[in-house]
Amino acid sequence: MTQFTFEKTPNPISQERRQALLQDPKFGRVFTDHMAVIRYNDEKGWHDAKVTPRQPLPIDPASTVLHYGQEIFEGLKAYRGEDGRPLLFRPQANAARFAASARRLAMAELPENLFLGAIEALLKLDHEWIPSGEGQSLYLRPFMIANEVFLGVKPATEYLFVLLACPVGAYFGSGCVPVWVTETYSRAAPGGTGEAKCGGNYAASLVAQMEAKEKGCEQVLFLDAVEKRYIDEMGGMNVMFVRRDGTVVTPPLSGTILRGITRDSLLKLGRHLGISMVEEKLSIDDVFAQAQSGEITEAFACGTAAVISPIGVLKRPSAIAQFGDGKNPGPVTLRLREALTTLQRGQSEDPFGWRYSVTL
Repeated sequence: MTQFTFEKTPNPISQERRQALLQDPKFGRVFTDHMAVIRYNDEKGWHDAKVTPRQPLPIDPASTVLHYGQEIFEGLKAYRGEDGRPLLFRPQANAARFAASARRLAMAELPENLFLGAIEALLKLDHEWIPSGEGQSLYLRPFMIANEVFLGVKPATEYLFVLLACPVGAYFGSGCVPVWVTETYSRAAPGGTGEAKCGGNYAASLVAQMEAKEKGCEQVLFLDAVEKRYIDEMGGMNVMFVRRDGTVVTPPLSGTILRGITRDSLLKLGRHLGISMVEEKLSIDDVFAQAQSGEITEAFACGTAAVISPIGVLKRPSAIAQFGDGKNPGPVTLRLREALTTLQRGQSEDPFGWRYSVTL
């Protein structure tokens, strides 16, 4: 493991308080005692890797991230394995995507060994924060910002990498999610930053998310920015549909859709289970028509935070598409969710070598 120095917090949260917080952790609201930090500049490269008490970051008001938005992040989870050790799911894929996002935003690339080393170092101190309840995990949030003190439109020469961790429960509730199809806003355009996991993409989606809330929906689905005809992705996750014959269909990667690791895992896992998994352009008109005819019977969102969340209805200004009874997940959705979650938690065979066990 990469050498990290450790500065333990002098005021750790008590075991009793931690156990109380782990009973029902709200997503993104409760954080562990520590964070991992690594610095970069053009002269030294990556240096000063350490785990410190979680605390506010001192940042100059002229730091370039505040003015030109050079910022990227990732999301992955640690689970408590059957032997009690932390289990990660495909963290190398997150490291590769983090590097790809950095390239797109002209930022310094963090090597995989540092990405994985930061996770292992943080878990060495905070592994007791991993909850073991149904649907619970320790969500890991690595992010990187440009922190050169300079006003000018150019790539920064200094960066700060930080890793936070927070215990979480389910992102959505147990039922089906209603989703709004926005015909007003676009998430990403060809040649843009759609494939990069950067804050600007999510900030740009918030107004559409507000529109969805006003329509009584929990999430928003975006169409392509050119024709406003083809399904792209949702505000923070990919989307898949199930046809009457059991085939699972998802839009192909086109440069505007995030290369979801859960999406990729489901495509491979579904094929391993004998399910036909297809990447195909889907027009929103066809999806609505096929939902009405019964050709499409299920729909679900997929992503690290959401895992697999069934979609009950899609709403647009002119129509509503319902999948199944609109309230309960369908059999293919349930089968894929069970296969994925048991694999992630070490409760089933791992034919792909995706699990990554952390030695404490």
